[in-house]
Amino acid sequence: MYTYKTELLWVSKKIWSDKANEEDIAVLDELINKKSAEGWELVTYDYMATSSQIRGAFIVTFRKEV
Repeated sequence: MYTYKTELLWVSKKIWSDKANEEDIAVLDELINKKSAEGWELVTYDYMATSSQIRGAFIVTFRKEV
């Protein structure tokens, strides 16, 4: 059996594009590595752009065996 945890990771503000950049990917990697060190396993992630194209977010789900 697993416990699941989902986190919302906001990316840097954008003006002309809502795409994730290298800085945003580095923040995502940092979160994944931190959770991995705590025993969490990455299950899935997705990038959600906003309609205003100013700020999107990663939605990241982890799991841990209980």
